[in-house]
Amino acid sequence: MIVPAQLRAARALLDWRQVDLAKASGVSDLTIKNFERGVTQPHTKTLDAITTALEKAGVIFVEENREGPGVRLRKGKRAKW
Repeated sequence: MIVPAQLRAARALLDWRQVDLAKASGVSDLTIKNFERGVTQPHTKTLDAITTALEKAGVIFVEENREGPGVRLRKGKRAKW
């Protein structure tokens, strides 16, 4: 499961606004905004849609380790809107 900070970082790597991610994932921008702010925890199906959209755009989610979870951008990937 991704955490809000990973989502914010992933969008930053792609230079996506919340509305861009909403369009790519089919999830409302309000749901994305509330998750990023830590106000709500979306259902697993919703997080899967968000994660899939970001991964298709080239984001790699780094699992939790002693340093915490993270993200990186796959080499040669850069999404444009």
